[in-house]
Amino acid sequence: MNNNLADSDPVIADALANEKHRQQTQIELIASENIVSPGVLSALGHEMTNKTLEGYPGSRFHGGGQFVDVVEQAAIDRAKQLFNAKYANVQPHSGTQANQAVFFALMKPGDCILSLDLAAGGHLSHGAKPNLSGRWFESHHYTVDQDSGRLNYDQIEAQALELSPDLLIAGGSAYPQVIDFERMAAIAKQSGALFLVDMAHIAGLVAASVHPSPLPHADIVTCTTTKTLRGPRGGLILSRSDKFAAKLQSAIFPGVQGSLHSNVLAAKAVCLGEALQPEFKAYGQQVVTNARALAHVLMERGIKVVGDGTDTHMVLLDLSPQQMIGSEGEAALAAANITSNKNPIPFDEPKPADWVGLRLGVSAATTRGIDEIGMTELANKIADLILAASDDNLAQVVSSAQDTVAALCERFPIYTVE
Repeated sequence: MNNNLADSDPVIADALANEKHRQQTQIELIASENIVSPGVLSALGHEMTNKTLEGYPGSRFHGGGQFVDVVEQAAIDRAKQLFNAKYANVQPHSGTQANQAVFFALMKPGDCILSLDLAAGGHLSHGAKPNLSGRWFESHHYTVDQDSGRLNYDQIEAQALELSPDLLIAGGSAYPQVIDFERMAAIAKQSGALFLVDMAHIAGLVAASVHPSPLPHADIVTCTTTKTLRGPRGGLILSRSDKFAAKLQSAIFPGVQGSLHSNVLAAKAVCLGEALQPEFKAYGQQVVTNARALAHVLMERGIKVVGDGTDTHMVLLDLSPQQMIGSEGEAALAAANITSNKNPIPFDEPKPADWVGLRLGVSAATTRGIDEIGMTELANKIADLILAASDDNLAQVVSSAQDTVAALCERFPIYTVE
């Protein structure tokens, strides 16, 4: 119990040290990842992790929770202030469990969900067949226009009026354009559905006021605290009213979760406090600027970007013109120490092995301090890697890209102070 980690478990200590080194020496372009502050890290590793609690501040099922009450109430108050919400639940262990709580509170098995198709950028927890939500509910999906890669609201409206869903869901994991939340809310009202927005990927951009907020329009909003919000792994449930507050409280506990993660609540409070600072607005604006710079360069270099650009932190590539699949694009970037992930694009093949999409996101790179000048330099190296993947001079291209990545990592280090 009193040994340090290196002495008690060298296997894990080495893996953690290697992971830290990997993050310091690679450019992270996975859209669902970011870099948390030292303050968030300190909260995650605090002794508060030892405390078991169930219930809510002032009404717990265990003693000794007075300081966790302070932490959770701070997180609740900060979430309300940040997103202009009347209701906030900060206990969900993930965005998926936040969505499950909404289903538990407001739906019954067999009810109808209408959500964005997975290949068009939706999320597993929105009714996809492999997920619990797809097994318990009658799930239908809308998609994007095949030519533009963007939502067609007239088609969504017609589909909703035909189905009369119990729940209409907007948002997902790979739709890089602004969603017309007001129009979607009107469609939900016309079709008699409740309206849920999952803003997991854009929560930080909404917090920074560089992306429209769904709070004025949705009945309920869920999100994660990682990704663009730059916090720990966990979820939030928000609403502009307290109409569903009692149902949502009991849906989290005892509905879909047991005891809360006290240290994660502390880390959530820290990240929400950070997002309330003026500097976070500048960060959010730089994220959008960097993403647009990345998309612009890649399109100029002849690489197809789904939707012909981005409004968010995310750029989704269609590699089919290069006769590449997503995993090949991912491997090409990885050779130069750039991390990304294969992803379906609209109307893609159903098997992950055949996907032709590559998803990029700039949140973590922006946190490092990389601006649009550095992003433009990086984007050109990414284009080089994709376009030269089958050329004879590939080794030279990879070496040049490795040098660029190494220089950027040295110029923009992370966690430099122990």
